[in-house]
Amino acid sequence: MCGIAGEIRFDGQMPDAQALACIVGAQEKRGPDGAGVHMQLGRGFGHRRLKIMDLTEAAAQPMFDPALGLGIVFNGAVYNHPELHRELEGMGYTFYSHGDTEVLLKAYHAWGPDFVKRLNGMFAFAIWERDSGKVLFGRDRLGIKPFYYTEVDGALRFASSLPALVKAGGVDTAIDPVALNSYLSFHAVVPAPYTLLRGVRKLPPGHLMEVLPDGTRKLHQFWTLLANRTAEDESRSFDDWRDMLLEELRAAVKRRLVADVPVGALLSGGVDSSLIVGLMAEAGVTDLHTYNVGFEDVGGEKGNEFEYAQIVADEFGTTHEKIFVPEAELLTRLPEAIQAMSEPMVSHDCIGFYLLSEAVSRRTKVVQSGQGADEVFGGYHWYPKLDGSKQAVADYLAAFRDRDHAEYKALVKPAYHADDFSGQFVADHFALPGADDPVDKALRLDTTIMLVDDPVKRVDNMTMAFGLEARVPFLDHELVEFAARIPARHKLTQGGKGILKEAARKVIPAAVIDRPKGYFPVPGLKYLKGATFDIVRDALHSQAARERGLFNTAEMDKYLSAPSDHITPLRGSKLWQLGLLEWWLQTHLS
Repeated sequence: MCGIAGEIRFDGQMPDAQALACIVGAQEKRGPDGAGVHMQLGRGFGHRRLKIMDLTEAAAQPMFDPALGLGIVFNGAVYNHPELHRELEGMGYTFYSHGDTEVLLKAYHAWGPDFVKRLNGMFAFAIWERDSGKVLFGRDRLGIKPFYYTEVDGALRFASSLPALVKAGGVDTAIDPVALNSYLSFHAVVPAPYTLLRGVRKLPPGHLMEVLPDGTRKLHQFWTLLANRTAEDESRSFDDWRDMLLEELRAAVKRRLVADVPVGALLSGGVDSSLIVGLMAEAGVTDLHTYNVGFEDVGGEKGNEFEYAQIVADEFGTTHEKIFVPEAELLTRLPEAIQAMSEPMVSHDCIGFYLLSEAVSRRTKVVQSGQGADEVFGGYHWYPKLDGSKQAVADYLAAFRDRDHAEYKALVKPAYHADDFSGQFVADHFALPGADDPVDKALRLDTTIMLVDDPVKRVDNMTMAFGLEARVPFLDHELVEFAARIPARHKLTQGGKGILKEAARKVIPAAVIDRPKGYFPVPGLKYLKGATFDIVRDALHSQAARERGLFNTAEMDKYLSAPSDHITPLRGSKLWQLGLLEWWLQTHLS
C-alpha cells in the first residue's frame, strides 16, 4: 500500500511542482520505502511506496510503459495479480516486474476500463494515456482504499489523504452543510462523494472517473451489491450454506497471503479475527505472528480479551504479542491519532488501533484484520428489529441515527439547516433495486456505505500512519456477493452472525464463539471527563470555533454542562462528536 498524488491541468500549463511535492511529502508515512514524481506538460503524478509486492526498484512508481504509452500511480493490493500476469503473458505482453502495479497497467491496455472487473483486491489508482491525454481514476468496490480530489485554478488534484490536499493550498475549506448533517447523524460517516470540506470530494467505491484534457469528467459505477436470490438459494439448508460459506472464507483468507513479505494477523480474541487466524494456519502459514491490544479494566468492565486471544494463539501455535495500553497513554497520544485522520472519526477504537498499529509495524508490514463481518453477516442489534418491518426506513433511523432532524436543526446555526439529508439518504438507499427484505436493505447500506467511512477508513488511516498494510478478508468482494445471497434468517440466528459462527465452529475453539461480544470504550471519550473534557471545551469555545460558527452556543453548552446526559442511541457521546470535529478542523486547517 502507498500514497498517490497528482495534478491534472486544463489550461496547458505545467503542473505546480511545489504543490505536488507538498502532497507527496505529506503522505510519507503511508509509503516510507520510496518516492517518485513524474512531470510533463499538463499533468504530474507522485507516489510514496510501501514495499509489499516485488521489493525491487522495477516496481517503483510512478510507473510508465513507453511501449504502451501508459502510466500509473496505484495504492493497494491486487491478490489475483499472478493469475492476471499469466493471462496477459499468454496474450503476448512482456513484463519487467513481478508485482501487481505493472499488471494493472497492461490489463488496462488489454481490456480497457473494464479491467477493474477482473481485479480481486483493494485499490485506488490513476492511469494516464500519453497520446490522448485522458486520465482514469478508480477505486475498489468496497472503498478499502481512499481517493480524494479537489479543484484548484485550472486544475484537478488528487491524493490518498484529504489533509495532504489541504496542505498544498488552494482548497475551499468551508464546511459542507450536507456533509455536516451526515457527520452528526451517522456518527461521523460522510458518504461519498461528500467530505466535510466543500472543496474536497472523494471518489465513491466501485466507481471509475474519466478525466479528459479539457476537464470533462465521466463517472461510471462498475459494481453494485445485489441481494437477489434464486429459488435454490431460498430452499438451501442452513448446513449447506455453512459449508459453502467456509469455502468462500478459506479462499478470501488465502488470497490475502499473496506478498513478498510475511503476513501476520490482528487477533482481538473475537470470532472474526480468531477465524482469520485459524484459516491462515489451515492454509499453511508458518511462524504466524499475531497481535492483540488491551486496555485497563474500568468500573468492573473488562478492558481486554487477552485470555480469548491466547486460546487461539495456543491452538494454532502463533507467535503472539499482547500490547497493553494504559488509559493515560490513550489520552495523551490522542492528538497524534487525530493528526492521522483523513476525516474526523469519533470511534473510540481509533486511538487503540493507532497504538496497536505502531507496535505491530515494528515487527511486520502486512496483517489480516477482521473488520466487516458484523455488517456483512448481521452482527449488530438493529438487524433483528428490521426483520419483517413494515416501516424499515423509520426503524433503521430510530436505531442507527444519532439525532433526528429537529434536534440537528436546534444544534447547528441556520446556515447549516440543510434538508433532512440523512433521512432522505437512507430512504433513497433502501429504495434501490436489488434488495427486497428490510434486513437485506440495511445490510447492504451498512456494508457499502457505513462500513466504508467508519471501520474501513479507520483501519486505513491508523495502520498507514505507521506504514502498515491491513488486509480485510471479510470484504473480499466475492465473499460479500456470496453472503448477500444467504437468506437473512440464517444470519440473525444466535443473536447475530449465526451462519458465520457455525462456519467458524469447524475451525476455531468453541470457547471464543460461545461468549459475549466484547467492546472496550475509552471512558475518557465516552463520558468526556478530565483533561480530555478540558480540551474539548476549550476547542469549542476557541476563537476559531466562534468564527466558524457551526453550533448554537446554548445547545452546545447543554452538552458541556452534562456530557453523560447526552448519549446517542448507539451509546456514543454527542459532545465528543462536536469536540472531535472542531479539534480535527483546528489540527488540519490551521
